[in-house]
Amino acid sequence: MKDFAGKFAVVTGGGTGMGRELARQLIAEGCSVAMCDVSDRAMQETIALCQADGVPQGARITAHIADVSDEQALIRFRDEAAKLHDTEKLHLLFNNAGIGGGGSIVNDDRAEWERTFNVCWGGVYYGVRTFLPMMLNADEAHIVNTSSVNGFWASLGPSVSHTAYAAAKFAVKGFTEALITDLRLNAPHIKCSVVMPGHIGTMIAGNSRRVIRGVDDSTLSAEEIARARTRMARAGVDVSQVPDAAIQAMADEQARRFLENAPTTAAEASKIILDGVKAERWRILVGDDAHKMDALVRADPEQAYEPAFFEVLAKEVGWQLNGIVSNRAD
Repeated sequence: MKDFAGKFAVVTGGGTGMGRELARQLIAEGCSVAMCDVSDRAMQETIALCQADGVPQGARITAHIADVSDEQALIRFRDEAAKLHDTEKLHLLFNNAGIGGGGSIVNDDRAEWERTFNVCWGGVYYGVRTFLPMMLNADEAHIVNTSSVNGFWASLGPSVSHTAYAAAKFAVKGFTEALITDLRLNAPHIKCSVVMPGHIGTMIAGNSRRVIRGVDDSTLSAEEIARARTRMARAGVDVSQVPDAAIQAMADEQARRFLENAPTTAAEASKIILDGVKAERWRILVGDDAHKMDALVRADPEQAYEPAFFEVLAKEVGWQLNGIVSNRAD
């Protein structure tokens, strides 16, 4: 698929971050887009940006409320999109939606752990299951599943638990790699790619809180502030005398720095992804940090989870992984 003009794409998590930028760039190339998100407000902002950029004749963008961890919600999204775009064919599927959270299987809330896993892994699995029939109807198609550097290095450093997100992203990576042979044998006109971003400038920290709590508000609840205190204490930071307002300010500042100090913007990441799809690359690393991390882990996998390895990794990659909680670039 060398160009996207006249094609039809589905983008999950289209309200912010890479999902928003994928939608904008696809529309700019004359590709119609149906996006889903849990926030209609965010999707309307995406549509406004696409309209400001200029929507080519024949292209169209639609917004649909859907939680990707809910298979029935995705089926409703599929049926709505097919009707509004008047097609039974889908050329591009971007399983992009994701959240962070549920770091420790020992200490953190089980519901949050499973919510994170179900969005990050279940959303990809259900996405493929739900939209595969439409892709089988197309003359050519491509599945693009967003994993993470945490799909080959299951850590944020030696003092941060990160099991739910990393486990889900490993699942996405393995599933997509297995699809290569499955599709080649049974649906050779459908290609697939696994996307593994490093630190991309997005608002995933605030978005994750909104998705887990089910409200469109990034303010920490009393329970979330208590969990934040516990995580900081486990990391060796004494916050016993720090007021709640300061904990909220820390979370807001962390989210701001994650967005603004990223070495790769969401727009740059989306271009790398789309260029990778055109080149039919099954493995798309996004960002110099992702390439460096991949090389370091491959060179010394036995030591990958030792503190000394992390020190080398943080120095080589050039950004402080240990200070980022529930991150990544979806």
